[in-house]
Amino acid sequence: MDGNKDYNLSSLRSVNSHCSASEIDDYDFSKLLDKPRPLNIERKRSFDERSLSELSIGLSRGLDLETCSPGARSAFDTPASSARNSFEPHPMVSEAWDALRRSLVFFRGQPVGTIAAYDHQSEEVLNYDQVFVRDFVPSALAFLMNGEPEIVKNFLLKTLHLQGWEKRIDRFKLGEGAMPASFKVLHDPIRKTDTLIADFGESAIGRVAPVDSGFWWIILLRAYTKSTGDMSLAETDECQKGMRLILALCLSEGFDTFPTLLCADGCSMIDRRMDGVWDPYAAVGWYIPFKEYSLNVYLLQPLCKGIYGYPIEIQALFFMALRCALTLLKHDAEGKEMVERIVKRLHALSFHMRSYFWLDFQQLNDIYRYKTEEYSHTAVNKFNVIPDSIPEWVFDFMPTRGGYFIGNVSPARMDFRWFVLGNCVAILSSLATLEQSMAIMDLIEERWEELNTRWSYHNGGSWPVLLWMLTAACIKTGRPQIARRAIDLTESRMAKDGWPEYYDGKLGRYVGKQARKMQTWSIAGYLVAKMMLEDPSHLGMVSLEEDKQMKPVLKRSSSWTC
Repeated sequence: MDGNKDYNLSSLRSVNSHCSASEIDDYDFSKLLDKPRPLNIERKRSFDERSLSELSIGLSRGLDLETCSPGARSAFDTPASSARNSFEPHPMVSEAWDALRRSLVFFRGQPVGTIAAYDHQSEEVLNYDQVFVRDFVPSALAFLMNGEPEIVKNFLLKTLHLQGWEKRIDRFKLGEGAMPASFKVLHDPIRKTDTLIADFGESAIGRVAPVDSGFWWIILLRAYTKSTGDMSLAETDECQKGMRLILALCLSEGFDTFPTLLCADGCSMIDRRMDGVWDPYAAVGWYIPFKEYSLNVYLLQPLCKGIYGYPIEIQALFFMALRCALTLLKHDAEGKEMVERIVKRLHALSFHMRSYFWLDFQQLNDIYRYKTEEYSHTAVNKFNVIPDSIPEWVFDFMPTRGGYFIGNVSPARMDFRWFVLGNCVAILSSLATLEQSMAIMDLIEERWEELNTRWSYHNGGSWPVLLWMLTAACIKTGRPQIARRAIDLTESRMAKDGWPEYYDGKLGRYVGKQARKMQTWSIAGYLVAKMMLEDPSHLGMVSLEEDKQMKPVLKRSSSWTC
């Protein structure tokens, strides 16, 4: 990186980051089986007016119409270009851009990503000097929003190249479609060569391969296409094959009777098992030791530490990646076959998630009254959940107005924890119906003090990176005031604390004990949230409108009957 400090990203080809492919999102899935998808790329419209106009309910709740102007430019560009703006940006913005650019990684003179953290105070670098696929997503969005797409294109191509490597861990060969968790660039100053080294899980915590890297790659490819209005990258044979390999790995048939995707602990953004049983506000991201709990509660919640099974985060990302792939796959012989598989899975997955993962006051009361050991198709308690295993905190936490997708559902187990990433992605992908999306935001508003918008994640920490997803969900649902409140909290702490990876404590008052400073995804997440709130047209990069033909969630009175 040192040899490239004079690299100026502003010298990249000027691209209007607001140009978009405006007609590629709103699908009737069933129609895709009968006729080819027309590629209608519009480069003159700054965003999908039709999509945003359908959010009229959001505008009525306080979203500034002037802010939504199609011609609005970001007021949070780099300092060199901020002079054209009509008001002074927050001082943290300039600092954040400087920090983000210092994190750039170069391969043969070209920027290919950002390192996880630029922490000079830490004695151990560990793997924070690598480019992580999921970590780079907010960085990529920041560059796209600032009209700098080349680094994103380079990243997509380099990770696609790494996907093609033979992947072996302890003599076992991974699936062909697996994407790396991260990669590193080794510079040889003597030979003047650069070498890529990929990690597919052999160096990760728990030695597990990432399930979500492939999903994030597809989502980012769609964001790049939406931002630039350029389908040429996605239509290359390499990208088409890469998408098919990822999807084939996830859509493979097996013994599972559910359309959800099985995921082991450590295979996602929650990269390790929690170290304690969660307290009465477990849903908001902290824990207390086992010894503080009675034996009875401990026995009733032996599985609450991990996410093994069907975690909400992976299912929401899976759903979003499938929908993004529909907009990008060609309708040639191979692509059409994959589209057919995607369409069938989407219908089953949306029904399953909206029916069995959704929890509100009425559903909680229904589960509380469940009978167990039921057989045949007439069973109401389909997963044989023991009502006595419901943690006490849920009854106090659940407001009469509001709801959310719970953390996990699998046989004899329901994980009632609140995970903001999965719920926000459910909103952005339209896995959540309009009513469910509004209910999720109602819950956040109703339980603000408990949630404290602390971007609950794992290990008792509060993770600022999730700010950008929360902001995007707020804009889509017409609740920008929630995002503004969260950003205000961020601006009161983050820069002074050195842009930490996470915070500790129930109120997020302390910089995490093992948190890295100058954490890139914390920096980029803040920038994306700021730019998106100032110019909501950026929402189109990460938001998909609901398919009008998809069957709505069934109305239930006292059971989960199909």
